[in-house]
Amino acid sequence: MPALLFLAVVFCTAAGEPKPTLTVTAVQMRSSRDLQTNVESIASRIRSCASNGADVVVFPECALSGYFEDVVRHLSSEQLAKAEDALVQACKDAGVYAVVGTPSRVDGKVFNSAIAISPERGVIERYHKIQLAEDWPEAGEHLSVFKIRGVPCSIIICHDERYPELVRLPVLAGAQVIFYVSHESGLREEHKVGPYRAQIQARAAENTVFVVHANAPANKDTTGSHGHSRIIAPDGNIVSEASIFGEDVLTAKLDIRKATRSNARNSVKRGPLRDWWEVGIKKVRIIE
Repeated sequence: MPALLFLAVVFCTAAGEPKPTLTVTAVQMRSSRDLQTNVESIASRIRSCASNGADVVVFPECALSGYFEDVVRHLSSEQLAKAEDALVQACKDAGVYAVVGTPSRVDGKVFNSAIAISPERGVIERYHKIQLAEDWPEAGEHLSVFKIRGVPCSIIICHDERYPELVRLPVLAGAQVIFYVSHESGLREEHKVGPYRAQIQARAAENTVFVVHANAPANKDTTGSHGHSRIIAPDGNIVSEASIFGEDVLTAKLDIRKATRSNARNSVKRGPLRDWWEVGIKKVRIIE
């Protein structure tokens, strides 16, 4: 067995078979300019979605702070840590996982991040956006795979979706569900709306995995983003898609057996790039 395939198989089976289904909820929400208001809004949604059977609840890019550069620049590490602690407690109380977009301050640097929260272990992963569309954050330098209810998962943030390798490598490391958190361009940049949908559908189909996407809605004055949060099947078809202006909640029970990763794994079965992919897999952080 090639080394790359061996690593992926070990990751998926070492702790037993993944859960056959995973109930995911994508929350399309507006964030305010007030951190505490956002904390309370996200925590309330965590509790509500958990009561409706969600295993994991997913929120947009910078949901915790709001996608406002001036706000982000003035939030301290202490403020952000306190806000995260409140969300960790909400997940613990509700018995549910969450993926939340938030700025992070690490060693004096500011990142555009997404945290994965376990109800038992707190923050299990802090992914930093790698391909930036903003000038306020530093670029992240790691990819990761972590487990939710036994299912290997990974995260990308907004502009990352245009870079296929940021999904392909975690999938080769075992990921079957990709969480995509975003605050995509607004309605006035209408020429981007179609490509946004096409790109993320391609990431699902070219890797044969599920994608769970939480985006921010448009505001009445067409500021904000453009909605269209979605859950995408491993064949690239859209299972469910949100409206443009609504603060919608999408829920689906994913049959994880359909996330075979077959198209991704073909990259290491044939073709001239097999050795290249095997080198790339070593750069993926495996979180047990």
